[in-house]
Amino acid sequence: MALITTEMRDRVAVLRMNHPPVNSLSLPLLQELDAALTQAVEDDGVRALVITGEGMFFAAGADIPSFLQMGAGVKDFLAFGVQLYNRIEQCPKPVVSAVNGPAFGGGNEMIMATDIRVASEAARFGQPEVNLGIIPGWGGTVRMPKLIGRSAAARLLLTGEAIDAQEALRIGLIHHLVSAHLLLDYAVNQADRLANLPPLALKAIKNLLADPELGQAGETEAMASLIMSADAAEGITAFLQKRRPAFRGQ
Repeated sequence: MALITTEMRDRVAVLRMNHPPVNSLSLPLLQELDAALTQAVEDDGVRALVITGEGMFFAAGADIPSFLQMGAGVKDFLAFGVQLYNRIEQCPKPVVSAVNGPAFGGGNEMIMATDIRVASEAARFGQPEVNLGIIPGWGGTVRMPKLIGRSAAARLLLTGEAIDAQEALRIGLIHHLVSAHLLLDYAVNQADRLANLPPLALKAIKNLLADPELGQAGETEAMASLIMSADAAEGITAFLQKRRPAFRGQ
């Protein structure tokens, strides 16, 4: 059975984790997700991605039994997860997470690596690692303070407490909260909106957000390059002609 399934919705690739009962993040699942991400990035017909979970969970974190059996290999497992989540964050195409249920540990770290986070009322969020005598290993202490501020992040990381979707929306951990039966369609619609925007400009924005050290100089350089692109010419022309632009990523 495939641990990751891919469904195309027009120009949006929906990547669904399917590792019952709680979509625990085993190494095979992460490897399949990595392969699916590569395929989506290399497919010119894909302009945006959605990541979601099958069943009642988004992802309940690392597969603890296999995690404990890795011994010295745990460092390689952690490194693979870090690399994958960095790839999600730095993906040249927009990535939306549709959080259908609990997203704990590595599941919460995964959604924090996505660009737009949509959740249903069934979603819960947390980094419970401290309760096991460990800490997050896939960017939890790095991304969370950037998203919700150091104070809110410190409370969640130090206590290991879980929060519901309403609280996650209030503190800025997610962007949208929708009914469960609308979740996937809403997330795909968000991705489809991004798919209609100029790919080169989206990629430039993501690069600048992922690497703050690029600063103003990086923004200026990217803008100077983009203004000469065919997409910029199309966007400006369409604006003047009062029509919808057709961006081609050129």
